[in-house]
Amino acid sequence: MILTARSPALLLAGLAVLVVTAAPVSASESDHKYQPDDPVTLWVNKVGPYNNPQETYNYYSLPFCQPGENPSHKWGGLGEVLGGNELIDSQIELKYQKNVDKGSICSLELDEVNVAQFKDAIETSYWFEFFIDDLPLWAFVGETGKTDDTKHHLFTHKNILVRYNGYQIIHVNITQESPKLLEPGKTLEMTYSVKWVPTNVTFAHRFDVYLDYPFFEHQIHWFSIFNSFMMVIFLTGLVSMILMRTLRNDYAKYAREEDDLETLERDVSEESGWKLIHGDVFRPPRNLALLSTIVGTGAQLALLVLLVILLAIIGMLYVGRGAIHTTFILCYAFTSFISGYVSGGIYSRNGGKNWIKSMTLTASFFPFLCFGIGFALNTIAIFYGSLAAIPFGTMVIVFVIWAFISFPLTLLGTVVGRNWSGAPNNPCRVKTIPRPIPEKKWYLTPFVVSLMGGLLPFGSIFIEMYFVFTSFWNYKVYYVYGFMLLVFLILNIVAICVTIVGTYFLLNAENYHWQWTSFFSAASTAAYVYLYSIYYYYVKTKMSGFFQTSFYFGYTLMFCLGSGYSAALSVFWVLPCSFDEFTET
Repeated sequence: MILTARSPALLLAGLAVLVVTAAPVSASESDHKYQPDDPVTLWVNKVGPYNNPQETYNYYSLPFCQPGENPSHKWGGLGEVLGGNELIDSQIELKYQKNVDKGSICSLELDEVNVAQFKDAIETSYWFEFFIDDLPLWAFVGETGKTDDTKHHLFTHKNILVRYNGYQIIHVNITQESPKLLEPGKTLEMTYSVKWVPTNVTFAHRFDVYLDYPFFEHQIHWFSIFNSFMMVIFLTGLVSMILMRTLRNDYAKYAREEDDLETLERDVSEESGWKLIHGDVFRPPRNLALLSTIVGTGAQLALLVLLVILLAIIGMLYVGRGAIHTTFILCYAFTSFISGYVSGGIYSRNGGKNWIKSMTLTASFFPFLCFGIGFALNTIAIFYGSLAAIPFGTMVIVFVIWAFISFPLTLLGTVVGRNWSGAPNNPCRVKTIPRPIPEKKWYLTPFVVSLMGGLLPFGSIFIEMYFVFTSFWNYKVYYVYGFMLLVFLILNIVAICVTIVGTYFLLNAENYHWQWTSFFSAASTAAYVYLYSIYYYYVKTKMSGFFQTSFYFGYTLMFCLGSGYSAALSVFWVLPCSFDEFTET
């Protein structure tokens, strides 16, 4: 994992600095400080088609100049491995502040196989990635002839520009020259040059060059936030009108006529809609264990997303390779108590008896869904020999985190939830015999209510989805987590309002099976996001091939499952509060 001046490992870096100051100074990537002529490592990472971001391979899968025997590897943290990184020492000689006019890398002898590999890579726009002091460099492998597309040229000279400030490297860049025609039997001299240039940019701002400010801070981004905010105002006003006007008018009516029992009985006999089903509305939902599992997992994921966003804002996680992945996995493990607590409480309040089943489902349902998708994608990656394949050791580490942190915390949360918040607290008694549900028009059916419920939440986030998708699939570093926090809060407020309104319409239709409908009213937002991802794939990207298509839709499916869980939590506490006053009157 990268250690930067703003990383969570600042304390360890500080201790390293103390050790270094007490001893002779030498190069150190851990504290990013060098002395003149100290060796600087050029790490090679991966190579792959530019239009397919996840289809990456080991740099030496192409017949480039191989390093010497036993080249050192740089293994990062868990997130870096999951991100498909494998850094290998190129053994190209670089020294701090020492220019190199023209150094030799190797003599590359071409044969039929090598030429065919390079030609295929050039035709599919292969790019490669290097790292110097944890700063990335990118360039293309070669190019086709400007006048003849059948001629393929390999770049044989690499110009490396390094900007430094004092003892620290601030910026790196690479350009390529001397394209040579690929022909079997030729020998190409692979060379490089290094130029060191001083700069006034401070170390704290060295990643700014990788941030696309005009793209992410475009006027349309601000407009989308304002538009979503206005939607929130409209929806909260609508919900207030329904709950504060319509319902309170009914409450007041009952309060005025409570002394006139004959009039009250006549009015009640003539009532229709939600007031007729108050004795059925708190019946335990169908598939109680599954519903409590989904709601508990949704509560955990909502807290998880909030924590990761806040940590990304505070800790600048985007500067570290795989830092977001590592943070997400660890935060998921340590927030598992929340899913168990919420799930156990809901399951117990609704009369569930088999709490072991509920706890096991809560602990394993969402992780195993993701594992199933990940296993299929990993099988494809292994077949293609891609760096996107997760090593067995990494899978073991993830399983250990789940088994020894997430699972026990879910168990503890379930026990606490069913004991602290598991007592039934329904404001009105449930009738013994269920009331028959009358036939209603098609637009008042649970399916339509659920489907329509996701439109407004999706409308509040779809512009942000464009920026998120572009950053993940088109090589842009997403850094505007303040925008994401606002959009996340807006999404939850809109989802709450939509589920309240949808549930009110459903109860007015005298359908008391509201729990699953309220869940899907907000969770259907994920379905619209997935449909948008299909549009984005075919219109906004140039991805192709089975490998990339599988990874695109597989990762998007996991993302949509998580967002669907976390969006649907609102009405489970709103409806009991609304019925409190009704039963009191």
